[in-house]
Amino acid sequence: MIDLLDRGYCPSLDELSGYVRNPLFDRFCLGMKERFNCREDISYSGCSWERGWNVRFKKSGKTLCILYIREFYFTALVVIGKKEKEAAESVLPDCTRRLQEIYHQTKEGNGQRWLMIDLEDYDAVYDDVFRLIEIKGR
Repeated sequence: MIDLLDRGYCPSLDELSGYVRNPLFDRFCLGMKERFNCREDISYSGCSWERGWNVRFKKSGKTLCILYIREFYFTALVVIGKKEKEAAESVLPDCTRRLQEIYHQTKEGNGQRWLMIDLEDYDAVYDDVFRLIEIKGR
C-alpha cells in the first residue's frame, strides 16, 4: 500500500487506483480524458487542509478538477469561479439535491466556491460533477 503522505515517492495513477480500490475512480479518470481531452497531473499538496498526493486534470494549463484520494472513494474538487457562476447556477436546479446542498453550503470567497464532492458509487451526483466540469472546460 502506498503512503499518500510520502512526499519522496510519486505514485502512478495505477497505484492511486489500487489505493482507492473503487472502480469508479478509473471510470472517472477515463471519462475526464475522453470527454475533455485533458491530461492528469499527479502532484503533492503540502496544504495543511488536504496534505498528500492528488490528481489534477488540466487542459490548456487550466485545472478542471482535482481528485483527493481516499480508501474506497475519492473527493472531486471543482472550483466555480466568477466566470462559471452564472452557468453553474443555471444548471443547478437540474442537479441532485445533494449537489445543490453542497453548492449552497459552500461559502463563497473571492468570487469562488470550492466544491468538495465525495464520490463512492455511480449515481446522479457523478453526472452532476461532469456537468460542472463541462462548464469549466468551455
